[in-house]
Amino acid sequence: MSEVLIEANLAERMNIIRLARPEKKNALSAAMYEALCDALDAGERDISTRVHVLFGSGGVFSAGNDISDFVTESGEFDAARAGDGFQSVMRFLRLLPMLRKPVVAGVDGLAVGVGTTVLFHCDLVFASHRAIFSTPFTDLGLVPEAGSSLLAPRRLGYARAFELLVLGEAFSAQRMLEAGLLNAVTEPEVVEEMALAAARRLADKPATAVAMSRSLLRGDLAQLGERIEAEVRVFKERLRSEEAQGAFKAFLNRRS
Repeated sequence: MSEVLIEANLAERMNIIRLARPEKKNALSAAMYEALCDALDAGERDISTRVHVLFGSGGVFSAGNDISDFVTESGEFDAARAGDGFQSVMRFLRLLPMLRKPVVAGVDGLAVGVGTTVLFHCDLVFASHRAIFSTPFTDLGLVPEAGSSLLAPRRLGYARAFELLVLGEAFSAQRMLEAGLLNAVTEPEVVEEMALAAARRLADKPATAVAMSRSLLRGDLAQLGERIEAEVRVFKERLRSEEAQGAFKAFLNRRS
């Protein structure tokens, strides 16, 4: 039997999706991206489902991309491996702005890289007080992804977006609440129930009114789609750079 990496449950008009790889801090592999996309697609198609809900597991939301997906054990970029993995990543990145139904997230513990940038696509985000948000892209010789180079300055302001995405400063839950990405900060044991309560409220509202209101708030998504594609082009180039190669090797050495 294949390992279950994403748990999805269509219940109470909600599509509850949980990252289920706690032993790897829910780092996203190509297989997880595929399973995540399949779960989101299922929720979009299901006429009774009104809202998507995202959770982590094991006291961690996500440690970001699984670097081993596109490098060898020596830290060298593996073009063949990355090529396959990138198809799954691209499917996910292109799907995010196209979701028609609201997305609610409950975040506990680490939210690294895409674990943070995915939240810019969520409509409501609740976090525990021990949640930590960080995007160490430049430390790895890489660049922001998931449209965050466009969405973060809009949501946080340029100075805080630069601090998060380029300086790589970790944001506490309280600071992220003050910056405007979070709706509330609470205790770890109740963060999921808070997210579910908000999702149930959304599910109880007239679906068409919610969808139309959400569309008006989000505005024209063409620029976001273009930015996602631009980020991916640069990200691919950076994977082959000397800076990234050195950073991957250093990361793997620290992990060893």
